Amino acid sequence: MYRLEKAIEKRLVKGVNALGGRAYKWLSPGNVGVPDRIVIWPGGHIDFIELKTKTGHLSRMQYAQILRLDKLGCVVSILYGDEDVDRYLAGAKQILKAGDKS
Repeated sequence: MYRLEKAIEKRLVKGVNALGGRAYKWLSPGNVGVPDRIVIWPGGHIDFIELKTKTGHLSRMQYAQILRLDKLGCVVSILYGDEDVDRYLAGAKQILKAGDKS
């Protein structure tokens, strides 16, 4: 089944909220190509997330923005479709669970 990027983004937001995080839409006037979402997790960990359909591709500007963030030491994930979103959320859940035990 082909899913629109908007539906994939909703899945991410719902999952992040369910785990106690926040997934803010990132709109940065004058900065074309910034990732779709800034995800903030309990404890202050921040991820930048670019969402694509399973067959989506990064534009040159998206690639450039992701490289800039990476060079600054930021975590940037590119998630292709529902399966990648589910894997991202499962990983976050494990990290959050491990943090609760400390």
